[in-house]
Amino acid sequence: MAKKDPSELSVEEKLSTLYQLQTTLSAIDEKRALRGELPLEVRDLEDEIAGLNTRMEHINAEIEDFRAAIAQKRNEIEQNQASVDRYKAQLDEVKNNREYDTLTKEIEFQTLEIELCNKKIKEANQKVQERQNDLANTQATLTERQKDLESKRDELDSIMQETREAEEDLKEKAKELEARIEPRLLASFKRIRKGARNGLGIVYVQRDACGGCFNKIPPQRQLDIKMHKKIIVCEYCGRILIDPELAGVKTEPAVEEKPKKKRTTRRKKAETEENAEA
Repeated sequence: MAKKDPSELSVEEKLSTLYQLQTTLSAIDEKRALRGELPLEVRDLEDEIAGLNTRMEHINAEIEDFRAAIAQKRNEIEQNQASVDRYKAQLDEVKNNREYDTLTKEIEFQTLEIELCNKKIKEANQKVQERQNDLANTQATLTERQKDLESKRDELDSIMQETREAEEDLKEKAKELEARIEPRLLASFKRIRKGARNGLGIVYVQRDACGGCFNKIPPQRQLDIKMHKKIIVCEYCGRILIDPELAGVKTEPAVEEKPKKKRTTRRKKAETEENAEA
């Protein structure tokens, strides 16, 4: 039997197919909701781990820079010490006070340079120690986050394995239903569904109100919805409206409340009699 063209379907058939699609998509949403925030948590942990690895690389680079600076300062100390030793040896051969003062000043200068280099080495060693502590702390955090990531991934994989087959079946059903809906109506439905907080693009009337936003629907509009002659949307939230019967929902008939009779108290009765006698 040839499939009916979506544009040739009656409004009732279009609404019925749309509602079937909505229930199928809602079922898919429920399957995805089982995962909760796990996918986001896994992504956040992966990003954090990448950031921690980058931080460790920077710390290691800083440690290498400090160590290179220390090696350079130690080399300068050796050169300065060699100069001091040379100048001290020359002191024994000076011929006048001027040469003596010049050599003495050079020795003092080189000695100060040695002290400055030692100070720089000490500061650099402190920086290396600080960075090594940072590196150890970062490594500990990284190890902890990697364990958390493995745990979250295992949990997510377990849930995915449980729901994957059912979700694939629902997706296949949704594709079949979408093929039976004309493109313009399907696009409108998807746009409404995307803008709805609960993902409902089509809802049935509940207690004389929209099943999506729960605003009251006028009686005449409810009658139009039951007639299935045209597609009607909620004037408040924009969702497509159908009657409960088309959605396969049984509704209980409303019970009319009888007006309560007013009771006349004995006191009021007595007052009426007294007025009549007067």
